[in-house]
This record gives sequence, structure tokens and C-alpha cells, in this order.
Amino acid sequence: MAFRDVNARRHVGLQQLSSLALAGRTLLGPMKSCKFVVDESTNQSTLICSAFRLLESLDLTSAAGQLLNETIQAQNKEFKTGMSTLLFLTGAWSSAVVECLQQNVPISAIVSVMSEGLNSCCERVQCLQRSIHDVNKELCSSSVQSKACQIGCGSLLNPQISQYFKKEISALEKVIPINSRSHQENCNFNKCLVSPLAGFGSVASLVKPAGDKSTFLISGDSVFASGCNKQKLTHSRYFSTLGKSHFSSHQSTFERHHSGSSACPCQCSGLGHLAMALSHGNQTSMKLLQSIVAYQQERAECSGSSQFNVAEIVTCCLLGLPESYSCVSLGFVTLVSPEQATVIKRFEDKPLHILLVDGDLTEQYRHLGFNRPCNVRTILESPSLQEDSSGDLWLSTMLDILISFEVNLVLVKGNVCENLMERCVANSILVIGSVSRDVLRAFEEVTSAHPVTYLTQLNAASVGSGAQVELWNACDGRAVDLGELVPVRVKAQGIALLTAVLSTTVASKVQLIEDQFWTSVYRLHHALNDKKVFLGGGAVELLCLSHIQMLAEQPSQPASRDSVKEFHSPWLAAAGMEYRSVVLQALASGWKQYLSVVMCNAAEAASELEACAAVDHHLKKAADCGSPSAYILQEFRRGAFLRSGSGPFADHGEALKVYDNVTAKTEAWRRALDLVLLVLQTDAEIITGPKRNQLLNSCMSSEFMFL
Repeated sequence: MAFRDVNARRHVGLQQLSSLALAGRTLLGPMKSCKFVVDESTNQSTLICSAFRLLESLDLTSAAGQLLNETIQAQNKEFKTGMSTLLFLTGAWSSAVVECLQQNVPISAIVSVMSEGLNSCCERVQCLQRSIHDVNKELCSSSVQSKACQIGCGSLLNPQISQYFKKEISALEKVIPINSRSHQENCNFNKCLVSPLAGFGSVASLVKPAGDKSTFLISGDSVFASGCNKQKLTHSRYFSTLGKSHFSSHQSTFERHHSGSSACPCQCSGLGHLAMALSHGNQTSMKLLQSIVAYQQERAECSGSSQFNVAEIVTCCLLGLPESYSCVSLGFVTLVSPEQATVIKRFEDKPLHILLVDGDLTEQYRHLGFNRPCNVRTILESPSLQEDSSGDLWLSTMLDILISFEVNLVLVKGNVCENLMERCVANSILVIGSVSRDVLRAFEEVTSAHPVTYLTQLNAASVGSGAQVELWNACDGRAVDLGELVPVRVKAQGIALLTAVLSTTVASKVQLIEDQFWTSVYRLHHALNDKKVFLGGGAVELLCLSHIQMLAEQPSQPASRDSVKEFHSPWLAAAGMEYRSVVLQALASGWKQYLSVVMCNAAEAASELEACAAVDHHLKKAADCGSPSAYILQEFRRGAFLRSGSGPFADHGEALKVYDNVTAKTEAWRRALDLVLLVLQTDAEIITGPKRNQLLNSCMSSEFMFL
């Protein structure tokens, strides 16, 4: 068997990776430039701002392109962030490896030095990690955040949530004496939800119900329970002596905001400050996420559940409304047909019997793992007539089951038979398909419904109660009719599910705004899981670049013990690493290109040449300082690195510090380098069979390595 490098000077696979990565250069950094992807067959276009969507839209026929796409998909599936970094570094390091090959650096040296170099960087940058507690404390106390508090404290929760809870409260007052309510009961029914009207100077007033022992504060359309504390003054936002209960602290926060105070205590938004720092300038997604965080934190303090739960968040995209209508609604918001909307109008404010189906609601559906009978043949004399009668029989049977158990609402995880849906609409039964498992689980908890796989399994214990359905209303209180589809809201008392309603008037932006929202959600989710974040704005990459260059400048002879201990790199002590400096410089070139492109995309530099000069200036000052990490920490506190003030936050005072995820970022680095080295080592030709003997006797035998 003979082995030969295919075009050692070209390495087609690495060049293909570099070419594909070039298409995503503008997607790097906080200030991304979106791209239009046009489908030639339909002439429809989609606006994308993610490396995942970019590769998903391309026709990747090469093996290297398919490997790149699978790597991006794996990063997206696990983290939902870091794909643009992965794509860019894959291209940058592919070009760097090709340059090493042109200098006749052995493949084995490239693989070993680059792998160990990246491992050394990952260890070195641990000094730039900050705990979540420290970051929250710093953001809450800084003057920057006190100015940005005017943005962060505003909520995008839909006013209809507040109206819903007001109805629940008034209903409870008729049954339960107010003075007998415990604090836990107040937590269950009063979620301290804030209306957008609260951000426009509405004066808080007090409404006293029949009992005199407790009060409910109403700001805009929001209701706050103040426990059993009495109010001395009821119509002044300046002199009211609010009780020191859990809910009144929130109201006092908003009153300080209305009165122009710059104080923004930690209780104001808690994790909202961290969400802002991780948003990288995406203002709309940040505000939605802050509203979700505020609600979930309030609920967590009442019930003791997790403070931030991604499983309790779903999205609904509305095409036809301005983006300013985006908000967060309690319950499950989805789109239905106008025929189904007519059924919903009959159900307004009525408790419904709900059924959950964990699968498809079709005649042919069989659950995962179902084995059909073996050695069975079915012979039909009249196939067409038999099929029609069988289908009608199934439809009639399923409808009879639903009617017999008085089911009004069916949520289905998978697809729904259209004929069955039509019959259900005619019988005032609402069936909603393509519902996620998280939504089914949320309604299972609050309605006591038990999911079934087939309707034939239905019994009285499987049907839940207490669900309600209504037409979804926009933030101005108007019902929305989008023509072909109508937004509706399914809710139940005590449900923890929140729907981020994302609206836009541009059809090509629907996927974009949904991707941006989920990116913000998962950045916060992973930060809380890691319990730490990286300093952002290029600080981590600058330290990697400085560290690798310092390693490359070390002599190639075996290093002393003190040197090895200083750089935490025992692999540098190995003898015979004559190519070490060349390979490390190639690895460093990827970091340098990364920083330069981010600066150009963020308009921090007029050209890539100017950006490279700025990076070199930082590197020189870090080297002169003697401790690059100390220099970078100092510059980060001073605000010398990229901040989200370059984007939408620039109009709200001083720029905000940016933080990055730890695990997602380092995994993007590792996956990028692993992909490059994989393509490098497989970009070869192996010849077996009779041709091996011909090559032995030919003049080309010197080009092959015989195994």
C-alpha cells in the first residue's frame, strides 16, 4: 500500500474550509452584518445572521463542507451560540496550516504543536474568568448600570397577563377572606407582573378590596400584593410608606424609577443585568429576556423552583405586526386557522377539559418501537372502497371518543389529520398540533391531564381541567387578525409557561429574530450553568494571542523547569521541536485575524490593517507591562475593549461591558482546530492493489511512502 499527500502545496480540503469560512466573516462580533439567502427555485429570500443558518442554506457537496456543517450543527445543538467564532477560526487556521505546509513543516508537528498550544491557551485564560456573583454585584453597583437601569427595569410583559391575574384575584376575594391568605398563596396568584405602561410615568395608586387587611398596588395594568401591611398614604409616589413585604419592594423600585432616581439596586432586575451584559447589543432580545428573568425570579422566590428555566420558555412569531409589539405573554401563544378561531370565541373565559396527545393524531401513526405483526398478509377485494370506509370509521371513532369524554381542547405533539380537525371544529372541539413536549409538560402539571399516545387509551383520569383559551391581544389591547392565521393564547391557573411573542412586518426576518432571541436565552442559561463568564470584547482572544507569541519566542531547545512551570506547558520541554515557532505563529495568526475582523465589523477600525496595528499596540503594551493578564484586566475595567455601546445601547449613556460564555467559547475553539487537523490528516491518497507494484518500478516512486 502506498501513501501520498494530494497536492501538498494546495491541500484542497483545507482550501475548501477557508473558502466557506470567508462567507461568514461579517457574522463575527457583536455588530453583525446580516446576509440574504435567496432560493433560486422559488426566488424567496431569508435574512440570516448566524453561521448555522448560513451553512444550512448552502448546497455543500464537498466532504470538507459537510464536515464543517456537521461541526456547526453540533455546536448549535449543544450551545446555540459560538457558531460564528467556530466558522471563522476554522477558516483562519486552515489558511495558517496551508502556509505551514508550504514551508515543509511535517503534518505530525503541526498536529501536535497546535493541539498542545490550544490546550495551553485554555489553561492560561482561566485567569479572565469571573464568577456570576461577582459580575452581578459589579454590574448592579456600577454607574453604567444605574444609567442603563432605565432600559432594563422596563418590562415587555403583555398587559393581558396582568388583567388575567386581576380576574383571578377578584374571584378569590369572593371565596377566601383576604386576611386569611398566607404569603405563599399571595405568591401563587400575584406574580408582580409589570406592564409597559409602568415605564411611562404612571402614578401608582392603591385599591382596597372588601377586606381592610391587605392592599393591592396597581401600576398601569399590573397588580402587586403588599401582604398585610397597611398604607399611611395612598396617592403619593413620594411619601407612601410601603410595607417591607416581598412584593412591595418591587413597587418601590418602580416608584424610584418614575421619580427620576438613579438608584438601581440588585433586586431591580437581578439576573437582568447579566442578561444585558451577555446580549452583545441585541436590545429587543435583551428586554424580552429581562422580562422573563424578572417573572421567573419572582416565582422562584415564592415556590423555591429554579431561578431560570429554559424549558418554561417558548416562542411564537407573528408576521404582520411591528417589532415594537414583541412582548412576553403568560401561557402558550400559537397560531391557528380562522375556522379554529371561531371555536375559540365560544370558549372565552370558560374552563375547558383538556387532552394531551404525545404523538401524531393520524390513523397511520405508530409509536416509536412499535413492531408490526410478522407473516401477516391483508387481502382487500375493493381497496379504494375499503380504504375510504376504514378512514371514515377511524374518524368517527376518534370523534366519538372526544365527545364522550367532553373534551374541548386537544394539544398534540405531532401532526393532526386534517379531516379529523375539520370534524372537531364542526363539533366545537379545538385541536392544536405541533406543540412541543415542554408545553405538554407545563399543562400536565397544572391541569392534571395525563398524555396519551392514542385516543383509544383515553379514560377519565387522562382528561385535565382548568385550561382556558382566548384570542391573543396586542400590547394596545386590540385583538390581532393576521388573515390566514390568528394568534391565540392557551392558559391555566398557576402555569409557569411563558411565550416570547416575536413580531415583525418583514417576512424574511422571522427566522432571524427568533434565532437572536434564543441565542440570548442560551447565553444566560450556559452562564448560570458554568457559574462563571469570560471577560468579553476580545479580552480573552488578546490574552491567547499574547500567550502563544510568548511561547513561540522561547528557544526550541529543552526548556528549564522554571520556564515550564511559568507557562504551564510541559510539552515545550520536549527536544526536537524545530518547527515549534513556525506552527505557534500560525496558531497565533488565527487569533490576530479574529480580533482584527471583530474590530472592523464593530467599526472600531477603518480597515483590517488599522485593526492589526491596534492589536499590535496592545500586545506591545502587555509585554512591556510584564503581566499580560494584569494589563488586559486593567484595560477591560477602563473600557478599552469592545463594548455593546457600539450598537443599540449607544443612545443610553455610557457603553456596557460585554461578557462571554466560558464553555461555549472554548468548545468552539477546540471544535474548529479539531476539524482543521482532521481535514489535514485525511487530505491524502492511499493506493492499494496491483498499481502498488507499478509505482515501485516507476520514476514517481520517490513521491510515495510505502506501508
